[in-house]
Amino acid sequence: MNYSTLKKTVALSFASLMVVGIVNAQTDSTKTTTATTTSSEATTAKVFGGLGQYKKFSIGVNVGATSPSVFTGGSNDFTHNKVQLGYGLSFREQVAHSFGIQLDLHGGKVEGDNSHDNGYSSTYTASSFQTKFWSATLGGVVNVATIDFLRRKNSVNFYFTAGAGLALYAPTVTFKDGTVVDFEGHAGKADGTGTNKYVKEFIVPVGAGVKFRLSDVVALNLGYTETFVDGDNFDGLNRAYPTKDKYGYGYAGLEFTLGSKSKPSLEWVNPVAMMYDELYDAALRQEVEALKGRVTNVETAVNDLKKDSDGDGVADQFDKCPGTAAGSVVDGSGCVIVFPKDTVAAAPAATAYSNIQFEFDSSVLRTSSYPVLDATSADLRSSGKAVEVDGYASSEGTAAHNIALSKDRANSVKTYLVNSGVDAKKVKVKGFGETNPIADNSTEEGRVLNRRVQFKQK
Repeated sequence: MNYSTLKKTVALSFASLMVVGIVNAQTDSTKTTTATTTSSEATTAKVFGGLGQYKKFSIGVNVGATSPSVFTGGSNDFTHNKVQLGYGLSFREQVAHSFGIQLDLHGGKVEGDNSHDNGYSSTYTASSFQTKFWSATLGGVVNVATIDFLRRKNSVNFYFTAGAGLALYAPTVTFKDGTVVDFEGHAGKADGTGTNKYVKEFIVPVGAGVKFRLSDVVALNLGYTETFVDGDNFDGLNRAYPTKDKYGYGYAGLEFTLGSKSKPSLEWVNPVAMMYDELYDAALRQEVEALKGRVTNVETAVNDLKKDSDGDGVADQFDKCPGTAAGSVVDGSGCVIVFPKDTVAAAPAATAYSNIQFEFDSSVLRTSSYPVLDATSADLRSSGKAVEVDGYASSEGTAAHNIALSKDRANSVKTYLVNSGVDAKKVKVKGFGETNPIADNSTEEGRVLNRRVQFKQK
């Protein structure tokens, strides 16, 4: 195998890679230090803005060296590789930051011989071959390590490729005795006596490479592809059957991204930098500030709703009687409720069997009612009389609710009397709800009087 030529090719490619990488890094470094605020470095694309905001289509041309053996090894029908010229044309549609679909068209020659086989050719009569080929394959290109955190735009993309397609080729085999068999125009049979112009075989190319961004439009592409042929006649021989032939292609080329100058290339855009730009986009920040202002206005409105200057429990915006005195009992509009004088409390002494008043929707006894209840209890215990305790309610609420509330009020009075020593059998309880009002239920003063318990002596 002629490794000398391959080594020179690889060394030249590696040197080109290093030079371009250094130049590119220096260019980006200069951009970073001198144009950090330049709008050309930023992009108007959004992270989740869709494919329409990018340039996606590119065309590439490449040229390189072919070989009948591959770096991953395997058997070959010829022991010595002769490097020949290969060339190609590619069309790629980038469908994501890290993946593209690519059509590759390739042509060239592959050549090998048995001049260094140390007796190998004494067993096999063929001494050399040369195969002209053309191929078309469709495959995927997967970019790896595509995000460069040190630069706003990616500068280097490493990638893997894989695909499938069809190859047309015509090997020419020279045998040890000088016989030459040219398959071109005679393909279709193993001995070259067919009638087809070329051999047609299914192929699977697998490769890897690295790209360097030279500008927003142009990239340098260095790569290597191993193509596996679904047949053992690429070199014109079947002697290692059922093994199948393969060939390698190392290349360098240029890729040109097509599309509007105002759009970034999807392959080279840096999503991290895009997120940064999107976060600090002036329009977005204005929207955020406007939203903050609206939130502040809402908070101010809420605070205004909660403001209660006179402390009566009714917010200023709804208080129709501002400035009420501390401790005043007010209604829902903030106005003081005027209660009728508590005749029991005002009287010099409690009068037994006086009406017992209750708060709105409550059956809890007021402390001001205790003197009347104590006097009533004393009379019942001393006289042995029986009494009927009748509960009532004002007209708010449903009739059923008021019946239950009035009975609860009557039971509260009975409980107090029984606990003070009155025989429970002497106290009968009834609830009449909002019936039999003693005052006008259309006024608050009247409703206060109707929330009561009355005694009926037996």
